Amino acid sequence: MRALLVEDERRISTYVKRGLEEAGYAVDAVYDGREALDWADAASYDIIILDILLPELDGISACRELRRRGDRTPVLMLTARDTVDDRVVGLDAGADDYLVKPFAMKELLARLRALSRRTSEQPESSVLQVADLRLDTRTHQVRRAGKRIEMAAKEYAVLECLLREPGRVLTRTVIAEHVWNYDTFSQSNVVDVYIRNLRRKIDDPFGKKLIRTLRGVGYSISDDDETN
Repeated sequence: MRALLVEDERRISTYVKRGLEEAGYAVDAVYDGREALDWADAASYDIIILDILLPELDGISACRELRRRGDRTPVLMLTARDTVDDRVVGLDAGADDYLVKPFAMKELLARLRALSRRTSEQPESSVLQVADLRLDTRTHQVRRAGKRIEMAAKEYAVLECLLREPGRVLTRTVIAEHVWNYDTFSQSNVVDVYIRNLRRKIDDPFGKKLIRTLRGVGYSISDDDETN
């Protein structure tokens, strides 16, 4: 695995680079946003670790430019700021995950493994489809029977998780780890809430129901004729 590390604080960069290399990564370390774009153009990376506060070009702008150029390499943002607005800005710029400083190397490595799994599972086509339900992973547009369906970011993420493995029953834990990474929801019904929201949007207005429940196990999405 090859990683591009973009962090201007040399002490943090050295710490992260050493930890990644000990875990088997090949790491190129750079220290500003413009340099990061040059390296991303010159080489192919499996992951980009990108600090937000950078000289020359900040991490948000660098991430936006990467996506504008068509670079789909998974990006993990690093930042010292932990407000909801900060997270939203980073994710909207095209980042795939977000880690707040200070962090443990063990957590960083876990996040990178999760991103790698999700990337390796992506199909060649950007469109995921079951029956007349279509989700485009590039545009983030969802349509059923040709009608565009608006949904919140987490609703979209839960639906994408189901559509990547149609017919397979996914447990609440699997869905939560895909959508919320390594946050703990073992005592929460958050997945059930989002499934109910999805049903109201993609099932209730249409004749055929696609989201299935296997009681005590989890959820799936399928084009078969079974009832929920």
